[in-house]
Amino acid sequence: MNNVFLLSVIALTIAFAGCGQNNQAEPDAPRPEAYANAATMPEETPPSSAAVSFVDVTQQAGVDFIHQNGYSGHKYMPETMGSGGGFFDYDNDGDLDLFLVNARWFDDDHKNEAPSYCALYRNEGDWRFTDVTEAAGLKVSLYGMGCAMADVDADGDEDLMLTAAIDGQRFYRNNGDGTFTDATEEAGLTAPQWTDPEGREHNYWSTSAAFFDYDRDGWLDLIVCNYIQWSVENDIYTTRVGMGKSFTVPTLYKGLTPLLYKNENGRFRDVTHEAGVFNPDGKSLGVAVADYNQDGWLDFAIANDSVPNFLYINNARGGFSDSALAAGLAFDENGRARAGMGIDAAPALDGRWSIAIGNFSHEPISFYTKTDELFFVDKAGSARISRPSLLPLTFGLTFFDYDLDGWLDMAVANGHIEPDINKVETNVTFKQPPQLFHNQGGNHYEDATESAGPDFSSPMVARGLAYGDLDRDGDLDLLITACGERPRLLRNDMSAGAANFIRIRLQGGKTNPMAVGAEATLRAGGREIPRMIRTGSSYLSQSELTLTFGLGDAQAIEALSILWPDGSSQELSQEELASLKINEDNVVTKRIDVAM
Repeated sequence: MNNVFLLSVIALTIAFAGCGQNNQAEPDAPRPEAYANAATMPEETPPSSAAVSFVDVTQQAGVDFIHQNGYSGHKYMPETMGSGGGFFDYDNDGDLDLFLVNARWFDDDHKNEAPSYCALYRNEGDWRFTDVTEAAGLKVSLYGMGCAMADVDADGDEDLMLTAAIDGQRFYRNNGDGTFTDATEEAGLTAPQWTDPEGREHNYWSTSAAFFDYDRDGWLDLIVCNYIQWSVENDIYTTRVGMGKSFTVPTLYKGLTPLLYKNENGRFRDVTHEAGVFNPDGKSLGVAVADYNQDGWLDFAIANDSVPNFLYINNARGGFSDSALAAGLAFDENGRARAGMGIDAAPALDGRWSIAIGNFSHEPISFYTKTDELFFVDKAGSARISRPSLLPLTFGLTFFDYDLDGWLDMAVANGHIEPDINKVETNVTFKQPPQLFHNQGGNHYEDATESAGPDFSSPMVARGLAYGDLDRDGDLDLLITACGERPRLLRNDMSAGAANFIRIRLQGGKTNPMAVGAEATLRAGGREIPRMIRTGSSYLSQSELTLTFGLGDAQAIEALSILWPDGSSQELSQEELASLKINEDNVVTKRIDVAM
């Protein structure tokens, strides 16, 4: 780096980074026209008064985890980006357990302080959790980012993938006895490396990940998002006037390609190049798997930070093509790349697939909605999401039916990256309230944050977000992870009997027993309700694999069809439908176990 360039970077006035943007508005500066229109939309009608509130039970449950981001005044980029967490039943006892990803100190400045570890909490029932991290062999110290869980070796229990900055990704095989073994090298998942101008090698900075069977051979493959070529040695000093060093925008660093791994009988092989996924322009933070063109083969969308988003469409021949530009997903409506973080996808509006992406402050949530075979239009404005999501900086987001009316609502995890942001932007804070958007019959959303209770809306530096029925009462509880502070475990206190539901766990084929990638469509009350079993989505986090169908006041299941991951379909008979129990958990088994 020559001196002229160094001086220009030091003098640079920037937005902030990690999830950076190129044209962050200064205080009192006019907003971009497209967002100004969204910000001045007419006041919405008050949200419907669903009898639901979320109560913080973190302390009561015995979850005493505090995220360590290694903050020591350097303002290194990873300090503000993590971490995630999620739910999985690691011991197969029927209760969802809790996993939280942690980071560590960067250097020896704090070598005398206690090290930090990821944490596994076993669900004991009645909202009591026990820290079993060490006993399970997961007392792992690394600069962790996210996690994904699935049964990748077809032995009936869920394995664990960890993504990380600096230290490289890790894979832990579930031994089936309550313990895990580091099988990163054995599984072929050792992190690749990039080389800096001085010849030093650094591990890829991996972020979100998801397991899915892209080639329909029965084995769960893996997509791993990677962010930028950053290291302590190549950290770039940037500043915003009057603030000293600021977190650097990702536009100053080279990107890293996502990585696609093919599962070959429990061992993974990097097929990024041969499958057409290699793209070093990516600065990827979130991934959502779905069959976006409805051809029976799973695709994936990736949220990128300050560069165009990706939409990789499966060609059914072992390869993918990035169709984001043609599909209207790469940029916003003004042709600009936003600072995308978390992502989720679901048939949210009128049964049409929508892809929601969390963006930087002064960039509302993107809400790309499918209009034809493979074209999306950002309908955040008409969905009434733009105005309330304009100022927050959104990381995690997820679609879920929190009031069991059958329509997919959306929870959002917000928090800025710069602790001093309020000094230069008086209308933006570091800690920000999470948000809850209630689906109004598939037509639009209403901001229901206030009705969710003070425990839900209390400001925090939120990052990851996941849902799961932790107490097996049918309604979905939430985990919100935080950067540099405690997570928030929120119990859904929906009024008993306010709505009916049915929960279905699918039992799949030999090599994918948890049926990851299966789509189930239930009909009740004359309406079809689709759901899909997926890993990944949101930001660095994972939700449960059991499907929850909110039925509202419907009391009978009229039909249930399943599209299994291998492409076969199944429609339950009337006798099978009659055996399903309303307001309970059910298991539906694949009738014909296709040889894999």
